Amino acid sequence: MANQNARADSLSLLLFTLRSGKLMAINLLKVSEIIPCPALTRLPEAHPHVKGVATLRGNPLSVIDLSRAIGERPLEDPNGGCLIVTEISRSRQGLHVQAVVRIVHCRTTDIKPPPFGSGNRSFITGVARVDDALVQVLDIEKVIHGIAPPPSVAPSNGLDEDAASLLAAANILVVDDSQVALQQSIHTLRNLGIDCRTARSAKDAIEVLLELQGTASEINIVVSDIEMSEMDGYAFTRTLRETPDFKHLYVLLHTSLDSAMSSEKARLAGANAILTKFSSPELTDCLLVAARAVVFGEP
Repeated sequence: MANQNARADSLSLLLFTLRSGKLMAINLLKVSEIIPCPALTRLPEAHPHVKGVATLRGNPLSVIDLSRAIGERPLEDPNGGCLIVTEISRSRQGLHVQAVVRIVHCRTTDIKPPPFGSGNRSFITGVARVDDALVQVLDIEKVIHGIAPPPSVAPSNGLDEDAASLLAAANILVVDDSQVALQQSIHTLRNLGIDCRTARSAKDAIEVLLELQGTASEINIVVSDIEMSEMDGYAFTRTLRETPDFKHLYVLLHTSLDSAMSSEKARLAGANAILTKFSSPELTDCLLVAARAVVFGEP
C-alpha cells in the first residue's frame, strides 16, 4: 500500500485582489515581475478579455483583464491597479489586478482541492487558509486557454509501425488537477490512438494504480502535473519510488513552469523525465522514450 503521507514541499504564493477585495493567489514561480499598469495599445480584433498590448523592455506583452476573464466585476479604475507578469506553458502575459498584497509561504499539503460543486466554470485549482482568510488559488492555465486556446492538432499519421507498436504497450495514467491541461494531454494521446486513465489528484492516482495492479491494464507510465493540491508532483513521485509495487513506474513530470528550472527537483524526487506544457509533438516524443524504457528497459 502506498504511503499517501509523503513529506510536503514548500510553496510560495503571491496574494492579490480584484475589485471584490477577496484574496486570490498564484504560485510565485509563475510570476516574473509586478509592474504598474502601463499604457496599452488596444487591438480591435482581440478577445474581449484582452485589454491590450503593452511594451515591456521592447517586447510586446498581452494584458488580460483578469476580472472579466473569471466573471468578476471590472476594476473601479480600469487604468489603475498593476500587472502580474506571468511566464507559463511557453507563453508570457500580464494579468491586470487591483492590488498585490504580499507573498506567503506554505506547504503543498496546505492547498486543498476546490470545494465540491465548484463546477467546470470555476477558475481555481485549490484553496488555502491564510491568517483565517480563505485564499483561492488561480487556475491561470484555464484563464489563458479560454482566451487563446492552442491550435488543434490533427491526428498523427507520422508514427511508423515500430513506434505505434511501442505506444500500444503503454498503459498510461495522466494526473492533473487542471481540467484544461488534462484534456490537452488526453487529446494528444487519443490522436496517437491511445486510451489512458486519468486522475485529478495524486490521491486519486494512487487509487487508480492500486485498482489496476495485477490486471492486464496495470499502469506502467505516469504523466503527472507538478502543481497539485495536497500532494504535488514531486511528493507524488517520491511516494511512488518509496512504494515497492510502484517504484518501477516510468514517471514523466509535465509542468506549466520552465522545466529547466524544475529539472533538478524532478531528478531528486526520482522522476524519469520532465517536460514543459504544452507541446503535443514533444509530449509524443517523451512518451516514445517512456515506452522504450518500459518495453526494452532502456534508461
